[in-house]
Amino acid sequence: MCGLAGILYNRGATPRDRSVLERLAEALRHRGPDGVHIVRMGRADMIHTRLAIIDINGGDQPISAGAATMIANGEIYNDPDIRRRIGVAHYSTGSDCESALRLWERDGSAFASELRGMYAVAIYDDDKGELTLARDPFGIKSLYIAELPDGVAFASEPAALIAAGLAAPGVDPIVRDELLQLQFTTGRRTIFPGITRLLPGETLRIAAGRLLDRSRRSPLPEGAAEEIDEATALARLDAALMDSVRAHERSDVPFGMFLSGGVDSAAVLAAMARIRREAGGGAPIRAWTASFDARGVADEASAAATLARAVGAAHEAVRVSSGDMWRHLPAIVGSMDDPVADYAIIPTWMLARRARESVSVVLSGEGGDELFAGYGRYRHATRPWWRGGRRMRRRGMFDGLGVLRSRPARWRDGLAGAEMSVVGPTPFSRAQAVDIAEWLPNDLLLKLDRCLMAHGVEGRTPLLDPVVAKAVWLLPDSLRVRDGRGKWLLRRWLEQALPEASPFAPKQGFTVPVGEWIAEAGRKLGPLVAAQPAIAEIADPDMVRALFKDATARRAAPAAWTLLFYALWRRIHVDGAPRDGDVFETLATV
Repeated sequence: MCGLAGILYNRGATPRDRSVLERLAEALRHRGPDGVHIVRMGRADMIHTRLAIIDINGGDQPISAGAATMIANGEIYNDPDIRRRIGVAHYSTGSDCESALRLWERDGSAFASELRGMYAVAIYDDDKGELTLARDPFGIKSLYIAELPDGVAFASEPAALIAAGLAAPGVDPIVRDELLQLQFTTGRRTIFPGITRLLPGETLRIAAGRLLDRSRRSPLPEGAAEEIDEATALARLDAALMDSVRAHERSDVPFGMFLSGGVDSAAVLAAMARIRREAGGGAPIRAWTASFDARGVADEASAAATLARAVGAAHEAVRVSSGDMWRHLPAIVGSMDDPVADYAIIPTWMLARRARESVSVVLSGEGGDELFAGYGRYRHATRPWWRGGRRMRRRGMFDGLGVLRSRPARWRDGLAGAEMSVVGPTPFSRAQAVDIAEWLPNDLLLKLDRCLMAHGVEGRTPLLDPVVAKAVWLLPDSLRVRDGRGKWLLRRWLEQALPEASPFAPKQGFTVPVGEWIAEAGRKLGPLVAAQPAIAEIADPDMVRALFKDATARRAAPAAWTLLFYALWRRIHVDGAPRDGDVFETLATV
């Protein structure tokens, strides 16, 4: 897992001063604390910061083959299979990422079609002056592009492009409104004008300032719903899950997992435990769970501890308090340069900080609800209106609250586009596909990447694997939802694999007590947030102060949290405020 960046220059352009490349490297050092390499060649500069996971001593990048040079961020889980097919004699390192370069030598820009894993890859062909960029189909790893007068720049994080002076830290008001209403942003545009995302599964080929071709690979298989019985589907799921978790455990450094009391991470734990049993033992699984110091909050630590005891895992509950939020939230928001106003960034960042003391790799259950149909919104979206059917995310965060000066007009355009373009074997699966296309890469996976990489930890998501998607995506709806419960097949598998998980118990849901924490400090915090120029620009200050006083109300809590996040985000990522103070210090220095 690493950081990558580079510049492809137009013909005749003078390469940027080396200090620009050094600023790119420094801005990405947290992603790769184990080494930095800057290479200048032909019409391209390439920068790589390395977090050593596979082939620790010999896997430095860039990796070259003839006129081609590659840098990559990610893990290629089918690297052993690709090596056997291509022939190990063609390889110069033990790095799993080298397989991407060897496939490119054979297949050109179609190389990514065989990759199984999470990745952002850049390959420069010096003979042709061409740059190829590719991103994994689920969008687990991110890659950003800025068009320049003298070429094209790319980086793992937009903050690196801004730090190097290759893009400006402005705000696109349409994308800002989308962030406020959804808590994440969609599609190719980012909140920074002039910086775009490479879409999940996309491959671009660029030369001399021109886009030569663009292709996109779906993470989901196509076809009609299958006719399959439950026993056969369970056997197929079992094989896929075990295959995926084995592949995701491949590491030359210690690894662990994030464990909640829910079905998804319990399934990952069950598979990890079975792998150890089948191997005749091994070191205990290391697992971490977030715990909160607030009344009435569904705390997962007790359920997670029960699961850990059942498999002999070494488990630790990481206590997260309101004091932690006030102390560390500027640093946490500072890691979210591509903004995600999801309050789960708080425990995710705190867990990663603790896990880094013991491991460099963490497995998690992200993607289970989206791939296996865990959310009730999928059921509502596919019912007729007279049976309670309703469109997903039909109402924005601030609709009806009277806080914003004007109601955002285009905040749902990206979701509407996804709803029109996704495919699936059934209407129910198409509702899932909307989340897989937008919510998953632009909220959950972005949160995981930034919060973990802030501490130099690699996050792996074994439920988001082409092998697993192939096993479950074309199943009939009766194996997705039954008796009003989503994730039916995964629950049935877990019932056999780890019955202590009680997979058919009512879904508890995950929450962070931000409303209670904000309310405790609301009289002090509300005026600080309301006084921010970025907030006064979009919201009525009196209404903002009132919102923070009443932050425990059902709709007030997420709205107040979103304004707090955005106020901090603007101070840090646009105004350049330091992120090492607490919340009150950061907001007070306007």
